Amino acid sequence: MTPDELLDVFHRRIRLPDADTIPGWKVEHDGLVHRSYVEGPEGAGFVETPRGLGDDPDAVIAGELAFFRERGLSFEWKTYAYDEPADLGERLVSAGFTPDDPETLILGEVDRILERPSALPSKAVLREADGPEDFHRIAVLMDSLWHNGLTGVEERLAAEARMFPERLSVFLVEDALRGADGPVASAAWIRFHPGTGFASLWGGGTLPEWRRKGLYSSLLVHRARLAKERGYEFLRVDASDDSRPILQKLGLYGVTTTTPYEWSPETR
Repeated sequence: MTPDELLDVFHRRIRLPDADTIPGWKVEHDGLVHRSYVEGPEGAGFVETPRGLGDDPDAVIAGELAFFRERGLSFEWKTYAYDEPADLGERLVSAGFTPDDPETLILGEVDRILERPSALPSKAVLREADGPEDFHRIAVLMDSLWHNGLTGVEERLAAEARMFPERLSVFLVEDALRGADGPVASAAWIRFHPGTGFASLWGGGTLPEWRRKGLYSSLLVHRARLAKERGYEFLRVDASDDSRPILQKLGLYGVTTTTPYEWSPETR
């Protein structure tokens, strides 16, 4: 399939029906707005508008701000480069949102990945994460790379694995000799979206001393093989500038860019 064909399938199967919302979150369609959220002390929200914002975009934006302000929830408005209106990002900034770093939406067919050879170095072993201790070790890895704290990743993976085990598989790579006594060298997970043909890839962070040794590619092919076994046709990644070239080299396509815009009631 061409990049344009892949993007069309993604838009119809994933974005329009909200097929990639976080399991367990409440999902609502309010006019043109696709909204998902969870309330409580650790609550948060997420908004997309894949059908555009109609004749009065600023009124729609104001309505979402009022909705989340009333509940005291921070939320992310995720935009895609082809979203309407074309100046959506500027309107969100004017309304008080803060843009985060853009990412490239990478799409491709599972079979393209499986055509590529991959091999771990002899001193590394890839295995499936086994419960809370492994999730904590993965969180330590991610925090060492991106300084995003331990709690978010650890609790999110543990809760999702507990409540929706059929939709999530988490893998890690570690030193074959040190095993659980050493740090996680790399970790990544895959989420399955039933009924869509799509599985999404997440994580992939690798310790500096283990980079350029094939760990990222091995985790990618391993997850693609699992997706194939479960009958999935397509893979989706929101890729950073670091991972985008690797994914494209392995046969996937950059089809558009995405930019998250963040809003928090504490700062407004």
